[in-house]
Amino acid sequence: MLGIVAAVLLFIAFLINAADISTNDVFTSTNVMLIGLALLALHVAGIGSGWAARGRRR
Repeated sequence: MLGIVAAVLLFIAFLINAADISTNDVFTSTNVMLIGLALLALHVAGIGSGWAARGRRR
């Protein structure tokens, strides 16, 4: 789930940067990109994946 959100945020950051849209200081393309990269790092670390790595019962 976090990977999908990260991909959407990175795409929004790309659109803001490519279209040269002027935004306020909070939603600059760099800030949105950094939030997306942080979510991607959390996804790669296994946080928010939704599946728990548990041993099998016999």
